[in-house]
Amino acid sequence: MEKTDPHRDLGATHVALPVRHLDTSVAFYAKYARMQVVHRRADATNGTQVAWISDLTRPFVVVLIEQPDLGGACLGGLFGHLGIGVESRSEVDRLCELAKTEGTMTVGPMDYGYPVGYWAYIVDPDGHNLEISFGQEVGFTVQAKAASTPT
Repeated sequence: MEKTDPHRDLGATHVALPVRHLDTSVAFYAKYARMQVVHRRADATNGTQVAWISDLTRPFVVVLIEQPDLGGACLGGLFGHLGIGVESRSEVDRLCELAKTEGTMTVGPMDYGYPVGYWAYIVDPDGHNLEISFGQEVGFTVQAKAASTPT
């Protein structure tokens, strides 16, 4: 039987987003998604600035990669988004109001009921949609499936 390397990541570990200004994006995700930098570097081959950000709730990061030209790569449009869950409907409302006072484009909030929940999009400085939601139960759904799946 092969031993598992304890230093190897398994499963979904990250999603990467190109951004124009790394510090601006780090500040946006700290404010609206409670994410913080867990790793930061300049790529040794080309000097590109990179930050891994996480809300520290699970071993998953968003990799922000500074690029002068995003080349059309954007989590936007009608369905493209990065989704986070918050603790209440009032927190969805608060974040939307904050974004509106700062002139940040928002969609919602809207209540779609179970399983979608109460949600809104807040558009980040590069046009990526950040979905903030309450009541989606994604974590519970994954845990239930994992518990019922034979290993």
